Formats: sequence, C-alpha cells, structure tokens
Amino acid sequence: MLKRYQVLLPDWLEEYIKSLADKYDLSFSEIIRIEICIAIMSTISKLYPEHKFGLTPEDMLDWIKKDVQENMERDQEHRMLSRLYFETRKAIEYRLSQEKEQKKK
Repeated sequence: MLKRYQVLLPDWLEEYIKSLADKYDLSFSEIIRIEICIAIMSTISKLYPEHKFGLTPEDMLDWIKKDVQENMERDQEHRMLSRLYFETRKAIEYRLSQEKEQKKK
C-alpha cells in the first residue's frame, strides 16, 4: 500500500531526481523510493554487518549500470525493484527487532 506524503526538496535535488526519472523512464516517486531504499540498505548494512542481504546496494548499482547499457526489459526492471523493496523491508524489520531487543535489556 502506498501512501502520499509531501516532501520539500531543494531545486538541485529536484533536478537530479527528474534527470534520473527521464534517464530510466521511471516516475519521480519511483526514483525517490529507490533512492530511499538504497540509502536504508546502505545504512543498515553498516549498523548491522551481521545482517545478510539477498541484494546489496552494490547489486543495485550494478543493475542500474546494466540497465543503462542494455536497455533492460520492463518486466526485468519490475522484478529487480520488487526484490529491492523486499530486501529493504527485511532489513528494516531486522533493525527494528534489534532495537526492540536492546530496549528490553
């Protein structure tokens, strides 16, 4: 389920996100979700190195490079994005469970 939020962005960030949206033929919102997920995965991988990802931020960067070079099919893009969202959700759940355990101590 997607929810709508208003986010204020400086001009330079808006321009960057628009350029990515045009480059990858994705929506502005999708680019923001992707970037947030990659940032979350990067952060959690540093905070909890014991957590093993099925997809790493580096995998995502490799996918992005491949997409640009090979003009990936839409269904492949959709599968990769679904995987990104799934792995990010697992990482968030792991972090929240770890923080909950820390509070109990």
